[in-house]
Amino acid sequence: MATLEKKGWSPYLAGALSGVLSIFSVWVTGKYFGASTTFVRSAGMVEKIIGSERVARMSYFIKEIPEIDWQWMFVVGILIGSLIASVASGTFFWKGVPDMWAKRFGPSKFKRGIVAFLGGVIAMFGARLADG
Repeated sequence: MATLEKKGWSPYLAGALSGVLSIFSVWVTGKYFGASTTFVRSAGMVEKIIGSERVARMSYFIKEIPEIDWQWMFVVGILIGSLIASVASGTFFWKGVPDMWAKRFGPSKFKRGIVAFLGGVIAMFGARLADG
């Protein structure tokens, strides 16, 4: 299998194509795509699998039923598509900690983990506050 050229896409072209895809998605389905709701629904699905009855009683999950839907498949598709693209281009590699993180937060896995967790909480809170 021939590898793709290792040069990255122009951010302007990638941004424009993402915008066109977003417009096309809304035009065809009438829905915007996003990821934050998927993470909340996934947590609800895990909780249902574990056997908690709380999910069925929560007002959020009465409105947003935790199930596999187009948005959940979109997020899974992002993971699979990015894996295929990186393997095909020959740029795939495992790296536990980016150099910038190791330089900024040092060798402590605990400290880096706490900062990453807090950053994720803040990002998810902001996304959910903006409704999506």
